[in-house]
Formats: sequence, structure tokens, C-alpha cells
Amino acid sequence: MFGIGGGELIFIIFIALMLFGTDKLPEAARTFGKVMANLKHATNEIKSEIQKGVDANGLDISMNQITNTFTAEVDKVKESVTANVPDLGTNVLNDASASVTKIKEDFENITGPIKRQM
Repeated sequence: MFGIGGGELIFIIFIALMLFGTDKLPEAARTFGKVMANLKHATNEIKSEIQKGVDANGLDISMNQITNTFTAEVDKVKESVTANVPDLGTNVLNDASASVTKIKEDFENITGPIKRQM
């Protein structure tokens, strides 16, 4: 429940009892519940108003359409880059591989108190 464990929940209840006391705690919980219900109702109203505005103006574009358009544009850019520089990825990969191999060799050749135990 909201990422709160059992011990944490008991601690929160204990603090609430200390702050409000046993006689005012039900009233505080009831008030908190009403506030949360009003907040949920307000957010649902805002969502429905936004949806009405979108429908009225014909802006009803689904998230899938936006994602597909974005993905298509990114693919076009990738194709143009790879068409102009086809061996760039291979060169970068080879350079990185050589660097990693050199670092590995240097690490294996370390002597003294910091050499790792095998």
C-alpha cells in the first residue's frame, strides 16, 4: 500500500494517536477522507473538462499516433545518418573495444598491495 511497510504503518498510526488523541482521531480520519474524496472529484472534473475541450476542437489525437509519428521521424534521421556515414558505428565499436582491452591488460598487470586476489 503506497510502498509503506507494516512497521512504518504502525509508526504512523502511533504518531497520529499522539497528535490527535483517541477521541479526535476518528474525526480527523473522517475529515481526511472527505478531503481526499473532494480532491478526487475535482481532478475528475478537470479531466472531463479537458476531454470536452479536446473533443470540441477536434484535437483528439491518441498517444499511439503521437508515438508512431515520433518513432517514424527518429527512424528517418537514423537512416539518413547511417546512409551518409555507414562505417562510423564499426569504427567507434573497434576503438571502444581496443580501449577496453588495454584497460583490462593494465588492470591485470597491477602489482603491489592493491592487486586483486584471485
